[in-house]
Amino acid sequence: MTTDAPDGTAELSGRGRQNQIYSAGVFGRSPSVPTDFDELERRARRAMTARAWAYIAGGAGRGSTMDANRRALDSWAIVPRVLRDVSTRDISVELFGQRLPAPLLFAPVGAGALVHDDADAHIGRAAAQLGVPYIFSNQGCVPMEKTAQVMDAIRPGSPKWFQLYWSTDDELVYSLVARAEKSGAQAIVVTLDTTMLGWRPQDLNIGSLPFARAEGIDQYTSDPRFMEIVAERVANPVGVRPTVELTIGAVRSLFSMARNVPGSLLRNLVSPTPRTAVQTFLDIYARPSLTWDDVATLRDKTDLPVVLKGILHPDDARKAVEIGVDGVIVSNHGGRQIDGEIASVEALPGVVDAVAGRAKVLVDSGIYSGSDVFTVLALGADAALIGRPHMYGLAINGADGARDVVANIAAEFDLTLGLAGHTSVADLSRDALSYRGCRH
Repeated sequence: MTTDAPDGTAELSGRGRQNQIYSAGVFGRSPSVPTDFDELERRARRAMTARAWAYIAGGAGRGSTMDANRRALDSWAIVPRVLRDVSTRDISVELFGQRLPAPLLFAPVGAGALVHDDADAHIGRAAAQLGVPYIFSNQGCVPMEKTAQVMDAIRPGSPKWFQLYWSTDDELVYSLVARAEKSGAQAIVVTLDTTMLGWRPQDLNIGSLPFARAEGIDQYTSDPRFMEIVAERVANPVGVRPTVELTIGAVRSLFSMARNVPGSLLRNLVSPTPRTAVQTFLDIYARPSLTWDDVATLRDKTDLPVVLKGILHPDDARKAVEIGVDGVIVSNHGGRQIDGEIASVEALPGVVDAVAGRAKVLVDSGIYSGSDVFTVLALGADAALIGRPHMYGLAINGADGARDVVANIAAEFDLTLGLAGHTSVADLSRDALSYRGCRH
């Protein structure tokens, strides 16, 4: 569905969103994306290639952590209160001094070009139209500066954060942070749970790693420090260049590298730079030796709020607060890193209690609906990150699809809030829920 607003904005209130959809229905127009997650997922799978589906929808191992994320949410029941005036509601929240129209953020998802060309720019457009933050992916397919320009052209000062993967090269780390600051990012989100890739059978079974084809490394190939490292390696190759087996797959990969690295296609096809850039990325993109001292150093080097993504243990939450971190994201990376890991929502109450209001607490992994958002906010989260759903919307209908998916989640949350007898996010507490399940 295309909204009537000239800037492409979508209504976030429940009744307003319903009215948009039903009014369009009078003229025979149905929504651009399904309004329930199950059908959204089915249609997105049909719209995606096998490689895209494996990367976006896949999980670690047998997928038990993804299942646990769903069970943890389903183990809480909403307990409505009645005979309260809920005619006026406010779903806005404040994060780091900025008032947001809904307690939602577009989560960072790498290698988005598997789903849609220039994915990050389209997601940024969707977020800007709604006025909620987009966390730029460190593994994005569009340089952060371009995405920021797209967002600010729609809504000047659009909320935007930057996700940081800590490379083995500290100069590169701080170059990325400096670029994020110049691009108008309002927070740095350090992802802690991917210091190495988890075991992901759906990708492994088809031998597909997007980054090996230069998909999802645009933040790096647009970075002066990274390209300096690449140039040094081209000028001073170490060892013998491996023989490349000439296959159709190898030719496709070569063309992918040539297209996705700056420069002309023809020149890149004969230049060692694209292949060297890919190998450099694979060599340095993550740092398993990362420690609390590194995070403390980052805290001293930037004035932006620092948020740690991947916190699941209360002791880690306490340590984060002790070193001056401004927020934590309770996350198991959407079940993509460890098979058999604790569900994010199961870990959430313990982290909230450990932080005790001294930092913001956000949550992701398996949050697919407005009622899910209600549950995590009642458990103490300040906001929720939406990941796979917005990528599914992107696959189906580009920027409009990504926008409408998140608008639908916000609208359902607004209706759920009112129907449960509450008028604002601040009203919510664990008293709004009843525990009904067994943890597994």
